[in-house]
Amino acid sequence: MNPDHGKIVSEFLLHSIESEIPRTTSVFAALPADRLDHKPDELSKTALGLMRHIALEDVYFLEGIAAGQFGPLPDDSDGCGLMNPQDCVAQYSARMTAAIGALRALSGEDLVKDLTFMGAWQMPAIQFLAMAAHHSIHHRGQLTTYIRAMGGKVPSIYGPSADTAIAAAAGA
Repeated sequence: MNPDHGKIVSEFLLHSIESEIPRTTSVFAALPADRLDHKPDELSKTALGLMRHIALEDVYFLEGIAAGQFGPLPDDSDGCGLMNPQDCVAQYSARMTAAIGALRALSGEDLVKDLTFMGAWQMPAIQFLAMAAHHSIHHRGQLTTYIRAMGGKVPSIYGPSADTAIAAAAGA
């Protein structure tokens, strides 16, 4: 991919990632704060752990791409300061918006330059940007499956859920 194409593709991906922020934060906000220790299986993360993973690593990917290198993975323990859905909503919204701004400032050359992630993957920065979008949607889908089991209501994401007023009015 040439630098001009990299810039065009990045704007498409960044618009897509940006449009997912309210969807992701609505899932965070739908998690019952008194049940964040819920996990569907012993091998699964808790709701708090999965929410922190999304909130921290989505930003980590974008900031790493903007910096041209990936540092150590973020600490998602209690020391990270994200203790409830409101913390995650606020931090995620602010940090994702800032990271997207930094990515929009990159040159086409920066976007097609190869980056290495954890010594395992090497690919152009633009491919890491696509991977970041998939990472977020994948883990948000996982987290969405926790909500009802925790006693919450699943928000509308790409259309009504069975818990939204539109679906209830339609008899779904």
